[in-house]
Amino acid sequence: MTAVLLVRYFAGARAAAGLAEEKVEAATLGELVAAVTDGRPKLASVITACSFLVDGTSWRDRDAALPSAATVDILPPFAGG
Repeated sequence: MTAVLLVRYFAGARAAAGLAEEKVEAATLGELVAAVTDGRPKLASVITACSFLVDGTSWRDRDAALPSAATVDILPPFAGG
C-alpha cells in the first residue's frame, strides 16, 4: 500500500536534493529512494552513503512496508564527533 511520506534531507543530502523536504508517495524505502533520486544524479550519488530514520527509528530494510504518513529523514555521514 502506497503512503504519502514527508521526506526531510539533511546536510549534503539537502544540498544534492536542492530542497529541505518534500512529500513522496512510496510503499517501501526502496521505492522512496527510487522516487527521490529519479532525475537527480547528485542525490543518487550521495544517497548511497546515507542512513534513514523513519519516524525517528533507524531503517535499513528497503523492502519492508513503511508506516502510513511517516516522516523519513535522509542523513549523510557526518564528520566530527
